Amino acid sequence: MLISSKPFTRRCFPALGIKGNEVTVGNSTDFQDGEGRTVQAKDLLPAVKNATIVAETRIVVMKIFEDFTQSWYWILLGLVIATILSLIFIVLLRFLAGIMVWVMIVMVILVIGYGIFHCSMEYVHLKNAPGANITLVELGFQMDLNVYLHIRQTWLAFIIILAILELIIILLLIFLRKRILIAIALIKEASRAIGHVMSSLFYPLLTFLLLAIVIAYWAITAVFLSTSNQAVYKVFNQTECPYARRTCNPENYTGTEMAIQCPNSQCLFAFYGGESAYHKYLILLQFYNVFLFFWCANFVTALGQMTLAGAFASYYWAFSKSNDMPACPVFASFGRALRYHTGSLAFGSLILAIVQVIRVLLEYLDHKLKGAQNKFAKFLLCCLKCCFWCLEKFIKFINRNAYIMVAIYGKNFCTSARDAFFLLMRNVIRVAVLDKVTDFLLFLGKLLIVGIVGILSFFFFSGRAKGVDLVPNLHYYWVPILTIIVGSYFIAHGFFSVYAMCVDTLFLCFCEDLERNDGSAARPYYMSSTLHEILLKNTEEPAVSSPSSPQEEEVPLRTQKASME
Repeated sequence: MLISSKPFTRRCFPALGIKGNEVTVGNSTDFQDGEGRTVQAKDLLPAVKNATIVAETRIVVMKIFEDFTQSWYWILLGLVIATILSLIFIVLLRFLAGIMVWVMIVMVILVIGYGIFHCSMEYVHLKNAPGANITLVELGFQMDLNVYLHIRQTWLAFIIILAILELIIILLLIFLRKRILIAIALIKEASRAIGHVMSSLFYPLLTFLLLAIVIAYWAITAVFLSTSNQAVYKVFNQTECPYARRTCNPENYTGTEMAIQCPNSQCLFAFYGGESAYHKYLILLQFYNVFLFFWCANFVTALGQMTLAGAFASYYWAFSKSNDMPACPVFASFGRALRYHTGSLAFGSLILAIVQVIRVLLEYLDHKLKGAQNKFAKFLLCCLKCCFWCLEKFIKFINRNAYIMVAIYGKNFCTSARDAFFLLMRNVIRVAVLDKVTDFLLFLGKLLIVGIVGILSFFFFSGRAKGVDLVPNLHYYWVPILTIIVGSYFIAHGFFSVYAMCVDTLFLCFCEDLERNDGSAARPYYMSSTLHEILLKNTEEPAVSSPSSPQEEEVPLRTQKASME
């Protein structure tokens, strides 16, 4: 349809106006759509509003892209600093585990406290600023996110969030103060294990590389699937034309009746579509591609977990740590996982991938039914999404411990998952008070690194660092700050995931050691005497033994190797 228009951000928009109390386009309140129907000018308002949002979003995206081009080298420097801090923290944990844990706890509290102090100062500073007392509801959604930083309510929200986080951490530390001492002992043992297997710190780089390959393969396949349909071409006209938006063939368009009657028109590509049989199955193929992506990504993650578990298990089940351990424990464990346990890795990752694809299907249905008015359907869909989220978390927990048991004994996935589950259930108190407390302390370590790097990047990019004249000229200084914070978290998570896997492996080996051995000369413990004394003294749970169990005759592979030697 041809209507009066005006340029806006290099696009043609309807020339809407107000004449009296009516909306007009040009000088008319209605117009013909070219097919004999009359359209009211006011009916264009929703479309113009949405198009304006799209245009403004495009401008913001371009500004963000320009900020990345201006600050990418500073972002890389920030990520390098996060990597160095993570390495320093890991090395210090190796020699000063107890001191570093308490320093980490105090530093996290101080960093969050400084965040509360800074937000409070900004809140007070904006007290008499014009327009600062407007509420976020009145402000609405703004494409320029810097606007929110000039509103007092934004800083008040930051203060409340940080204060709640600080309170939760302090309360957890108060209630878990006795368990922290036990967790420190487990972290010390993990530090010794990592000291004997230092190459494990760099294994996450291989996992990251493999995941990058999987993501790239999935993305390329998705693009090929989306563009492998028939290309649809339509007539685009600059003047009035009865064949506007009709399909055409660009190869012989110039000699057709459409081109003769509309000399200023062109036959241009519109979209990929058509009525081919392949088009009917395109969504199914895309879902299949997503399923393969989840399966391969879970397989890569499972391979890393089993490799690290095998390396740390070889440390635990060695009487003499320097003599009985293999020369390259990570490489040896990686080879065993690929040679003997590929089926277990594939089966465990398959179960997890099926659950994740079901969650994607539920999200797809939720998107399709967003406009439905059936309250029961929405409630049922919400319940299903919640149940499958919990199921995914449970399967990840079971898979992680099953891979540890596979690395120790070499059994199949189902048997290892059953043995790991019942072993943890027999030691459920230790799981609650030791393993999870250790995970909490390692999470505080991630927060500390992210907080330090985030504060440094904030002072640099906001121009508040005195004496620094190298700040790039940016549209939004929060773009590189958020990028560095997110990247720093993933970097810290990569290093601390090795520690977490080490702790989980040693903890499962510890529980297994208690059930297999009694500390006598015939059946000595493999754990260190310090770890044995602290864990048995403080967990307030006697060692569980089941001599009548058929599993009593099972011996870990590391023990078998030591006995043979």
